Amino acid sequence: MNIKSILLGASAAALAATGAQAADLPVAPEPVDYVRVCDAFGTGFFYIPGTETCLKIGGGVRAEFRAFDMLSAPAPNGSAWDQRTDTSTGMRARGYMNFDSRTNTEYGLLRTYVAAYITVDNAGGAGLTLDEAFIQLGGFVAGRTGSYFDFYTGDNWGSVLNQGFSDNGDVNLFAYTFQFGNGFSASVSVEAGDDRRAGIYNVGAPIATSTQIGVVGGAATPVWSTATTQNGYGGHKIPDFVANLRVDQGWGSAQLMGALHHVYGASFSNAAVTAGTVVPGVNPAVGASIAGRGKLGWAIGGGATFNLPMIAAGDSFSIQAAYSQGAVGFVNANFTNFSDASYNAAGALKLSSAWGIGAGFTHFWTPAISSSLTANYSQLDQAAGGADFNEINVQGNIGWRPVSGLYVGAELEYRNRDFTAAGAASDDALVGILRVQRTF
Repeated sequence: MNIKSILLGASAAALAATGAQAADLPVAPEPVDYVRVCDAFGTGFFYIPGTETCLKIGGGVRAEFRAFDMLSAPAPNGSAWDQRTDTSTGMRARGYMNFDSRTNTEYGLLRTYVAAYITVDNAGGAGLTLDEAFIQLGGFVAGRTGSYFDFYTGDNWGSVLNQGFSDNGDVNLFAYTFQFGNGFSASVSVEAGDDRRAGIYNVGAPIATSTQIGVVGGAATPVWSTATTQNGYGGHKIPDFVANLRVDQGWGSAQLMGALHHVYGASFSNAAVTAGTVVPGVNPAVGASIAGRGKLGWAIGGGATFNLPMIAAGDSFSIQAAYSQGAVGFVNANFTNFSDASYNAAGALKLSSAWGIGAGFTHFWTPAISSSLTANYSQLDQAAGGADFNEINVQGNIGWRPVSGLYVGAELEYRNRDFTAAGAASDDALVGILRVQRTF
């Protein structure tokens, strides 16, 4: 073996050893875009990776046990607890989800918000509800959210019986809010006009229509179907126009609000409108034909909420009053089951009127235990001889928050309707609810 062979062998061995060492060196990892906390809008927000948009995901679960009709009068004014066909107890499970995205822009805050929930009552099927879905840019809001007329809707749950305020849930709208500084603002809103519709009656009673389904006898006597109750409104033509003036400061908040509502009647032919109960196969008593007409309904209101930290942290007292002609749902959401207007015997459209006042108080006995009480009195005067009545709503509850995000409580909800017509019986309803809710 010569020296040249020895040198070549050593070089090969060195190269092999170097290659092996290089193979053992760690490989640099790919860069990871970690999720960053966004503290610009409060807790719970994080940056969507690769963007400057902050997102918060939330939700909750609510379970309730309900006892219905504990004071209801016998039919026809109500259903008694001991009637076999009456559903006197029930259970509800509801799951919530919400997504809140926010980005600061040169035009102001750009925000999108979506909230939905799925509800199952007893053995019923699941129902998905889109609660809110809106886009906000600065003072402009478009989509589905709370009406700009609504201010105070009660301190209690109103889970079964409405608390007697203008709480119709959320509505589709386009709105703009002007900020004046120091907590003062003004808003204007164009909102779906059929969200708070009550009915349009004929001579003070729901409009019932029937259809001729054939003839009998040699005289070709018409045969009529059973009457079907109609709402009386025509199609949606003009949205509601809502405006408010509001102040939000350390002491609490207050609002003055107003709304315009298009009362637009449908047309019914003379042959279809019945004046009484229709018996199948018998020609009904036929009333006058109804020619659709329109009038302007309106509502005004005002309310205030006062923070009471001098009593206990979290305590508050609220009060609100409202009056309406032809837009009774803006006074009391329960009134949408009755009439905004009625045609009188001469065929003229007359507007119903309503007013109401209510207040509520929440007190924290300890940081974990609180109770709320809400009371409301309202009155509906239905046009053209419709049944007038006074309504009282009272709700009270007590709740316990053993840990953050968990709530356990019980509530009683009471409603009384006192009809002013001679011989008309009042209607009482009492509901009890047990609730367990986890929110995150």
